[in-house]
Amino acid sequence: MSVNVKLPATLVDQAKRFAMIQHRSVPKQIEHWSQIGKIAEANPDLPFSVIQDILMADQEETIGEYKFG
Repeated sequence: MSVNVKLPATLVDQAKRFAMIQHRSVPKQIEHWSQIGKIAEANPDLPFSVIQDILMADQEETIGEYKFG
């Protein structure tokens, strides 16, 4: 379900620039930043590189378990 919210124009302009670089839509870019913020607040000792790894792992497809032949 989507909800309309009012955001500062500067935030939307920044999101547009980053979204173009990352090949995301503006809403997806803001969602991405939101996810980073939530992880960072819940885990203040995590370095940003670990947060990035967590987000990348969440985007990977599940390929199933490895089975020994």
